[in-house]
Amino acid sequence: MGPQWHVGPVTVPVHGLFVGLGVFAAMVVFVIEARRRGAVNDQSLVAVTGALVGGAIGMRLSGWARHLDFSANPTLVQAWDYGAKSILGGLLGAYVGVLVAKRVGGYRGKTGDLFAPAVALGMAVGRIGCYLTEAPGRPTSLPWGVHAAAGTPECPGCLTGQAMHPSFLYEIAFQLAAFATLMWLRSRITRPGELFVLYVAAYAVFRFFVEFTRANETVWLDLTRPQWFLLPSLALIGFRVWHGYRRGYYRFPTRRQEVPA
Repeated sequence: MGPQWHVGPVTVPVHGLFVGLGVFAAMVVFVIEARRRGAVNDQSLVAVTGALVGGAIGMRLSGWARHLDFSANPTLVQAWDYGAKSILGGLLGAYVGVLVAKRVGGYRGKTGDLFAPAVALGMAVGRIGCYLTEAPGRPTSLPWGVHAAAGTPECPGCLTGQAMHPSFLYEIAFQLAAFATLMWLRSRITRPGELFVLYVAAYAVFRFFVEFTRANETVWLDLTRPQWFLLPSLALIGFRVWHGYRRGYYRFPTRRQEVPA
């Protein structure tokens, strides 16, 4: 069940609380951005619904394909009941959910720029729950290393009192910086959809390298499962950013502009 807080007779799961607060924060930012761009309509709400449903499914099922030997993987039912709740799985599921919702609703507009700052802030809030309930990271001798309770799940180093990387704090700092940067860029990037591309590219690079400080299991060549998932993604995203740069998508206009959705 994970750590819980007790408020009177009510029991609140800590991780779930901050995930919920993160989703709420993301929805608030999305609505504010949609209003600013004049994009609040039934179609954009359908896209949000697709993101929420797809993200929930992606997080729950993200632990299914954990081994190259598929016989060693849980069934879909087991993955749903005891899913790893991976953020990467949630993001992939949300992206697929938006695509499906837009296709079903016949919406051809770009929604990524509305989601980018919303996801960044939502991730920053949600990761607080991870920091409070999960293994911080790998052992470190750096002065800002943190200690966790001996009962923290999947944290052998906690038993010996080792200082560990506060990897989730690294991600919270990254997501807050990304949110601030995206809010600054939102009226400077003139090509619809490119704000989302830049956020995904930045997060993919960050996540690959921060994995070296996290407590995730390494599976091959000292790389974790998220890193193996990210390697082909980084190649595709890198090509996409290079393509956008060559096309001049990231050249700022000389004067600030409000960009329609």
